[in-house]
Amino acid sequence: MLEARALVKAYAAPGGAPIRALDGVTLRVPGGALAVVLGASGSGKSTLLNVLGLLEDADGGEVTLGGERVSALRRSAKSRARGRYIGFVFQSFLLLPSLTALDNVVLAARYVGRSGPETRRRARELLEELGVAERREHYPPQLSGGEQQRVAFCRAVLNDPPLLLADEPTGNLDDANAHVIAGALRRRAAAGGAVVVVTHRPEAFVPATAVFRIENGRLEGYPLKKEVAP
Repeated sequence: MLEARALVKAYAAPGGAPIRALDGVTLRVPGGALAVVLGASGSGKSTLLNVLGLLEDADGGEVTLGGERVSALRRSAKSRARGRYIGFVFQSFLLLPSLTALDNVVLAARYVGRSGPETRRRARELLEELGVAERREHYPPQLSGGEQQRVAFCRAVLNDPPLLLADEPTGNLDDANAHVIAGALRRRAAAGGAVVVVTHRPEAFVPATAVFRIENGRLEGYPLKKEVAP
């Protein structure tokens, strides 16, 4: 489903050589796979997700989604490709405070030109699956952090994207809510989706198909047991 080849991304550094946030990163995540990416702050992991998600352009290399070379598309075409291929789960939730939980979920469909009773029915079903159906008419400031992340997950999967990108999806959650979100992401992969998770809590995502560590812009694979051993 997802293939990235030789990705390079550099940022200017005051008074010095450019910093390579991505330095030849190659990654392949097929449908049905859950890939976990570990890395310290500044290692390049958020840049990697942004490039994979077509939010930033790489300086070199290419990204292919569903067999389509999307990194070469124009900006408007990239926006359409994001709507077709990708769902995002963010650590900070990014819910609109002026919309109810239900309307925040439905918003994902509106971005791709879909709406109507069937979309709202599906949104309610997802909220039910994640255990927050009774909070659907509440606004984000009225929800706990765990409830907001559950709503954000529902928004991310409403359009049934083949690729799900999650940036520290359990970082702001207690253990109980982290378990719910991690389980939902694992089930997404088990159902055939490709899932990439950047996290400091790899133990929440056992079992995973593959675990990687990114350091100084370079990505390396590690056995999962090595990463979660005490």
